[in-house]
Amino acid sequence: MKAILQPFKSISIALAAVFLLVGCSYAPPLDGNPWQVQSLPTDSTFADIAFTDDLSRGWLVGSNATLFETDDGGQTWKARPLDFDGEKVRLNSVSFSGDEGWIVGEPAVLLHTLDGGETWYRVPLSEKLPGSPSTITALGPHSAEMTTNVGAIYRTENDGQNWTGLVQEALGVFRNISRAEDGKYVAVSSRGNFFSIWNPDGDTWEPFNRQSSRRLQNMGFTPDGSLWVLARGGQLQFSQPNDPESWLEPLYPEFSSSWGLLDLAYRTPEEMWVVGGGGNLMVSFDGGETWLKDREIEDVPSNLNRVKFINSELGFILGQRGTLLRYEGPSEPA
Repeated sequence: MKAILQPFKSISIALAAVFLLVGCSYAPPLDGNPWQVQSLPTDSTFADIAFTDDLSRGWLVGSNATLFETDDGGQTWKARPLDFDGEKVRLNSVSFSGDEGWIVGEPAVLLHTLDGGETWYRVPLSEKLPGSPSTITALGPHSAEMTTNVGAIYRTENDGQNWTGLVQEALGVFRNISRAEDGKYVAVSSRGNFFSIWNPDGDTWEPFNRQSSRRLQNMGFTPDGSLWVLARGGQLQFSQPNDPESWLEPLYPEFSSSWGLLDLAYRTPEEMWVVGGGGNLMVSFDGGETWLKDREIEDVPSNLNRVKFINSELGFILGQRGTLLRYEGPSEPA
């Protein structure tokens, strides 16, 4: 009898270990939900959001030439139709410096405003522009910096009438690109198998190999200038400061999640939010050491593609089919 019971005992121990691991794989729930879910009257996917210096006045852009405006800090929104004469347009990026704003999109769209968005006018772009406009950053009066989806970087000082190329050659098609406060860029290749960095004092992109077999999903900069990277399988990793080839141990905000993590943003130097497919939304209050999951958002019928904080009190999560989440914190650890 003892010989028969011994295998069952081993199986029980193994099952207990499996259940323990599964239980630990779920991130604990966040106590309270600081996000208000909004459903705007559009089927479009939102791509970017920006505000003037008057934080009540903001603009939201996306696919199908979608443009929404708010005059109450994002509590309510109304559509602003744009006429592209039948051209199929995707608006990718919007940025403001004071009341001067810019919007770029595909296939080759550049819009400019000097009055906070009351009037938008289209600025012609050269037919020789390599790639399609991907991002725009307002730098000050009459000046902006634009990237294309093949890694070209241009700067204008005269309202977009002339542009100066900042890199000698294009990078190749990339998945996404992020800009640091000091003007540095990091871009992930379209296949997610390597990333590249451009510094303002150089004229070429510097490529780097990924740190594991997992394909890269997205990258950006931490408040101290380090890099963060989201990779397939829900992996998050941080680089050492000023060293894109030295990385800390990988983190997994939630092992059990089968949805990809798509974007990360800091609300404060220690508080960061990550978003992903299937309404996946998690937060860390200690720089990524521990994570909580906002389970009240799980039933939102949308992938959450981007999270962006205008400041520590004003933030948004951008999704599909008109889904927009507005931060109403502050949130606190459970």
